[in-house]
Amino acid sequence: MKKNTSKNTTKVAIIFLVLIVAVVAYFAYLSNKSRGVEDEAAMTAVKLVLSRDLENNYPPTVKEVMKYYADIQKCLYSQECVDEEAEQLGMKARALFDDELLAANDVTNHLLALKSEITSFQEDSRQITAASVASSANVDTFTEDGYEFARIHCIYTVLDGGQSNLVDMVYLLRRDGNRRWKIYGWDLAQNVNPTD
Repeated sequence: MKKNTSKNTTKVAIIFLVLIVAVVAYFAYLSNKSRGVEDEAAMTAVKLVLSRDLENNYPPTVKEVMKYYADIQKCLYSQECVDEEAEQLGMKARALFDDELLAANDVTNHLLALKSEITSFQEDSRQITAASVASSANVDTFTEDGYEFARIHCIYTVLDGGQSNLVDMVYLLRRDGNRRWKIYGWDLAQNVNPTD
């Protein structure tokens, strides 16, 4: 009888040990899975912006162009942007630029200046935390020299030294031959005369 009891005790111990290992392995799996989801969520904003196909899915309105451009800016100046992503995001931004703006900003120099500015933001612990594009009702449209133009405000929230500052920018867009709104230029709102 003692032999059966010790065999039963050994079997119970082995089963108990297997169950403990299974439970620990399951919790380790869940822990790694949730960590992977967190890493994926942190990358979602940049990946989402980069995944947009501008050839087949170009933003249809002035406001939508600016919302996408503001998303690019938030990704670039978020403190998490790496060099490779900065270049890809810079190229996405250039796809929104008017031909004249592109001609005035050589791609190599533009990307070098962009990386330098991002480095400066990171070194100074500054970042764009939010952007708000004016409503479609607040888009000022006009025609000049046979071109359709639109003027729109975008307000960026910039975190600088633990303090939030609002930066009001005015963007000028011009409609191209494909009827797409392209960014023609921009300036601080305080430098723009509303009657121009």
